[in-house]
Amino acid sequence: MKRITVLLPAYNEEASLPLLHDKMVKTASENPGYEWEFLIVDDGSTDATASIAAGFHESDSRFSYIALSRNFGKEAAMLAGMDYATGHAVIIMDSDMQHPTDVIPRMLELWEEGWQDVYAQRTESNEGWWKRKTSQWYYKLLQNVTRVPIQPDTGDFRLLDRVCVNALRQMRETQRNTKGMYCWIGYRKKGIQYKQLNRTSGRSKWNFFSLINLAIEGLTSYTTAPLRIASLLGVLCSLIGFVYLVYVLVNTLIWGDPVAGYPTLMVTILFLGGVQLLCLGIIGEYLSRVFNESKHRQPYIVNVYNGTQVMPDVHTSTHEKAAQ
Repeated sequence: MKRITVLLPAYNEEASLPLLHDKMVKTASENPGYEWEFLIVDDGSTDATASIAAGFHESDSRFSYIALSRNFGKEAAMLAGMDYATGHAVIIMDSDMQHPTDVIPRMLELWEEGWQDVYAQRTESNEGWWKRKTSQWYYKLLQNVTRVPIQPDTGDFRLLDRVCVNALRQMRETQRNTKGMYCWIGYRKKGIQYKQLNRTSGRSKWNFFSLINLAIEGLTSYTTAPLRIASLLGVLCSLIGFVYLVYVLVNTLIWGDPVAGYPTLMVTILFLGGVQLLCLGIIGEYLSRVFNESKHRQPYIVNVYNGTQVMPDVHTSTHEKAAQ
């Protein structure tokens, strides 16, 4: 019998876990042709998320849980879940249960037909107008500046065949943008549509600044277009400066017009200074990624797995084990 792992990253989701438990049990009962594993990854929660997940495991062996040593972020938590998942396929869902479980049977049907990445696209969202529009603009920009076919209106909610999971496990970046990685690895992909549900409890952990950071991660992870734009901006400023120089010389030598000194000088300095700072900031974003990746630190540290303390292996790194 094939095993399906449902990967559920969680951060401070104690209020959502009872509903999660009920929906997972119902999913298993409605799909008895598979062996089920429900893997909750506690990403350093400060509430009772870990203890509730431990209780699920004690009462039902289909539930497993991982407690990370601190909050490493959702991207690292998903990688930890992939490393520990035992299923032939992995379904990634949010623990707040905004992803509907009733599309899981359709995912399994398509997987059985040979599709290796069955991703879910939102048809309706509970997000505000401004957030939806900026998301659309961002994905359109990303599609135009990268060579990777980015999927619009698509998040982490998907079914991944084991071959896709293993491919993602080989990519051990610490600054991860998994949404782009799904597209980068390729394989046979098929989309299905779903309506996002309302959050029944708790609140979203994503604020404006975390979304901006995610957008910058996406741009700097899959394209060097910002660096090229900085270079073109430098060339453009040089051309503008040269044209203005010619204009000033001609205007002074032929027409005898006096050159406006202080205002012209200040405008030029402020403009060029702003361009230089912008370009340095773009370069700094890429250099910071190189700096962080050059440390070769593992993306996460597991503290507890199913009630057992996990001792870090000082002889073999996580990256080396994943490559074996």
